[in-house]
Amino acid sequence: MRKLKRHIRRTITILIGTIAVLAGVWAVFQGLSPSQTQRVGSIEAGATAPDFMAPNSVGDEVSLSDYRGKVVMINFWASWCTPCVREMPLLHQTADVHQEDVETLFVNVGESKGTIREFMNEQQFDFPVIVDVTGKISSMYRITGLPATMVIDREGKFSHILQGELTNDTPLAQWLEDAK
Repeated sequence: MRKLKRHIRRTITILIGTIAVLAGVWAVFQGLSPSQTQRVGSIEAGATAPDFMAPNSVGDEVSLSDYRGKVVMINFWASWCTPCVREMPLLHQTADVHQEDVETLFVNVGESKGTIREFMNEQQFDFPVIVDVTGKISSMYRITGLPATMVIDREGKFSHILQGELTNDTPLAQWLEDAK
């Protein structure tokens, strides 16, 4: 009787172990499947920029697809990010100079509308800001640090991507021309 119980226990243990190994193998293959890659897309020059819809600081719903056919510059930032604050005047100036042929989308990551409004008032900026309080957009764009700036061409493809601070040495105006 004891031998039978031990045999049954061993068989059940082996069965559970086999199921666990198969589940692990299945999970690995699911993670590597092409459909997963296509759904997420890659964030690199030449890849299609992910579409999103989000409210901005003045209450309008903004969607990247609304700007198809135009060059778009997207900047991800936060008010606590010192490099973001340093580059903001340069970005704002560039956006003003190119406002006829480039749409500029400023995406604040992780802050409330009140915090954004306070920062904008202190800095005397008056442009709308897309509110990404949950980080959904920044996750889609695989933003791992702030600031980040991306130029998207008229066909909705990434033209240039910069993870880090823009400076006067960054050829941003040239990138915008290249994307036309």
